[in-house]
Amino acid sequence: MSTENEGNAVPSAPSTPPAPPSSAPAEGARATGPAASPEPSRTSPPHPPAQTPEGAPHPPAHAPEVMPHHTPPVPPGTGWPPPPPPPAWGAPQPPAAAGPSRKRSGGLVAAVLVAALVAGGVGGGIGYWAAERNDGANSSTTVAAGEAPASFKREPGTVAAVANKALPSVVTIEAKAGGSGGAEGEGGTGTGFVYDKEGHILTNNHVVASAAEGGTLSATFSNGKKYDAEVVGRAQGYDVAVLKLKNAPSGLTPLALGNSEQVAVGDSTIAIGAPFGLSNTVTTGIISAKNRPVASGDATGSGGNSYMSALQTDASINPGNSGGPLLDARGAVIGINSAIQSAGSGGLGQTQAGSIGLGFAIPINQARSVADQLIKTGKPVYPVIGATVNMAEEGEGARIAPQGEDGSPAVTPNGPAAKAGLKAGDVITKFGDRTIDSGPTLISEIWTHQPGDKVTLTYERGGKQSTVEVTLGQRQGDS
Repeated sequence: MSTENEGNAVPSAPSTPPAPPSSAPAEGARATGPAASPEPSRTSPPHPPAQTPEGAPHPPAHAPEVMPHHTPPVPPGTGWPPPPPPPAWGAPQPPAAAGPSRKRSGGLVAAVLVAALVAGGVGGGIGYWAAERNDGANSSTTVAAGEAPASFKREPGTVAAVANKALPSVVTIEAKAGGSGGAEGEGGTGTGFVYDKEGHILTNNHVVASAAEGGTLSATFSNGKKYDAEVVGRAQGYDVAVLKLKNAPSGLTPLALGNSEQVAVGDSTIAIGAPFGLSNTVTTGIISAKNRPVASGDATGSGGNSYMSALQTDASINPGNSGGPLLDARGAVIGINSAIQSAGSGGLGQTQAGSIGLGFAIPINQARSVADQLIKTGKPVYPVIGATVNMAEEGEGARIAPQGEDGSPAVTPNGPAAKAGLKAGDVITKFGDRTIDSGPTLISEIWTHQPGDKVTLTYERGGKQSTVEVTLGQRQGDS
C-alpha cells in the first residue's frame, strides 16, 4: 500500500455520470460515398494462427495474431458507428483516443511487440515442426536404457564367486568361559573354517582360550545352523587351535589349502570373518608384505605370547575376524587371520580398536603342520635351538641372555646351540636367509621350520662374525 497520499483529502466522486461527448454529424461525402476499404494492418503477422483444441495451449508453430489498433471499417450506408455506451457508474474511465501523433507511437509499440512474438514463434515453431516430424516417424526422443540380460553369471575368479563358494565352509565361533557353580561366564566371538570332512575346525588359540577350561564352544554356519564344539588341541605359541564339531553334519566341504610359500607381495586377498560379531563379512585387499615378525598376546591375561613370521595384508581385519581364512584370488586358504596393528594400541594383539589396514595372518603352511600335530597328539611341537635370547632389545640382532629362566644356563647343555659352539652374549644376526633384528624375530623364524631341520646361523662375538650350522631340536607342549 502506497503512503504517498497520506494526509491529503480524496476528491469525492461526481453525483451524476459524466455525459458522453456528442458525436459530430457525418460529412456528406462520407455519408453518400462508398465505404473506404479497410486499411491493412501493418502489424498483422505473416501467418495465420495455428489451430489448437479449445483450452489447450497454442503450439508456437507460428506467431500469434495481433489485433489491429485502428478502427474497424464501416459497412456501406451505415455512416459512423454509434458512440460507445457510457461506462458503468464507478467503472474506470476508458483511455482517451490517441491522437495522430500517438498513433505512430502505438504502431511502433505494436511492431516491436509483433517482432518479439514472431521471433519467439519462429524458435518455437522450429521445435514444434521437429517434434511433429518425429511423431510422424513414430519415433521417440527419449533414450531407452538397455535391457538387463536374461541371466547373470559371475566368473569363477571374481570376489563374489570366491566368497559365495567359501562362505558355507566358514563358521562363527562363540566361546563362553566356565563360571563358578557351573554357570557360564563372559564370552566372545571369533571365526574358524572347516579343515576336513570329519568336522575339525581350524581357528586361533586366543579365540577359544577362555572356554578351554570348563567353558562352552559353539560354531554357527552361514546357513544359520549351530553346533556345539570341543577343543581337540591348541598351541599358544603358534596361536593355532583345532575344534571338533559334536554331531557334525554330513557333507561338510573343507576349504582348499594353498601354498603360502608361493604368495607374492601384491597378490589379491579375501578375508572372511565375524568382525565385532558381524558374521559372514567379506573384505578384500592385497599381500602387503611377507615374513613379517609378529608377537601378539592371547588376550586372556595369562601373559602368554605367540610368535609368527606373518603375511601382512591391508584387507580389513577387526576383532572377531581372528581365526578366519585369508584366501587368495582362487579361493585357497593362504593364512589364518590372527592379529592387527591398531592406532594408539601400542602393539599387536586383539584389542577392540578397528582396522587401519595392518592385518597379520599365520601362513597356512605353518598352520597346517601345527593342526595335523594337534589332531594327532593333542599337543604342539616346537622347534628350538636350545638357547634363551633377550626379548627386549631390538635393532642389532638376538642376543643370547646371560642366563635362562630360574637361573638355568642360557645355552642348554648338549643342545643344538651348544653343539654349534654358541655362548651367552653372542648376537645372532642371521638365521637361514633371514636377517634377525630381535629375539621375537628369531623365534618367529625358528618356528617356521620343523624339528631336525639344518639351518645356517650367523652370529657376532667380540666384533667378529661367524657362521655355523645348527640342527633344530624340539619341545613338546606349551609348558
